[in-house]
Amino acid sequence: MKELKVFKIQKNIHEDNRKVANETREYLKAQDAFLINVMSSPGSGKTSTLVSIINALKDRVKVGVIEADIDSDVDALTVQRAGAKAVQMHTEGLCHLDATMARTGIDQLEVGDLDLVFLENIGNLICPVGYDTGAMKNIAVLSVPEGDDKPLKYPKIFGKVDLLVVNKIDVAEYFDFDMKLLEERVRKLNKNIQIIPISAKTGEGVAALTDWMMDTLNRG
Repeated sequence: MKELKVFKIQKNIHEDNRKVANETREYLKAQDAFLINVMSSPGSGKTSTLVSIINALKDRVKVGVIEADIDSDVDALTVQRAGAKAVQMHTEGLCHLDATMARTGIDQLEVGDLDLVFLENIGNLICPVGYDTGAMKNIAVLSVPEGDDKPLKYPKIFGKVDLLVVNKIDVAEYFDFDMKLLEERVRKLNKNIQIIPISAKTGEGVAALTDWMMDTLNRG
C-alpha cells in the first residue's frame, strides 16, 4: 500500500486577510480617509444610526458609506438620500466581509474625496467579528429590544469593538432592559470600550456620538 502523505498547514488561515487589511489601512492613510467598520445584528438600527451621524456631520466632513447586504439596495439609497456618497455591495449569501471584499468596496466608492468612510457590515453578531476589514476603528450597535444579555451570548464582538452604540433608548420603558447591567457585562469583556446610548429616531445621544466620531477622526 502506498504510504499516506501527511502534511502540516504552517500558514495561518487569516494571514492573507491581515496582509490585505494592513495594506488597506496604509492606502486609506495616504488618501486621508478614515474607515469605521459597523457591526450589529439585523434590525438593531445600523442604517438609522448612520443616517443620524451623516445628518449631523455632512456640513463638516465628507462622508461615504459602503453598504453590505446579501441583496437589495435599500440601505445604500437611504444613506445616499441623507447626503453621503454610497455604494452597495451584494455578498450573495456570505455572512461577513473580509479585507479583500472591503477593499473592493473602498475602490468602488473612490474615497479620495472623502474624510470619513463607514463600512456597514452584514447583520450578524458572530461571523463579521472574525475578520479584519482594514478599518481603523470597529463599532457595534446594540438595540434595547435585543436585551442586556447579548454580551453573555456573543462575547467576542463586545470584546473587540472600540465603541458600543446602544440604540432605541426611547423605547427602554417597554422592555426589561438594564443599562447599568449591560455596561457591567460589557466592561468585563472590554475595559477600554466606549458606550454611548442613543435614539436614532428622536436624536437623543446623537451629539455625544458625533463628538466621538469627530474626536476619533481628528486623532486618526
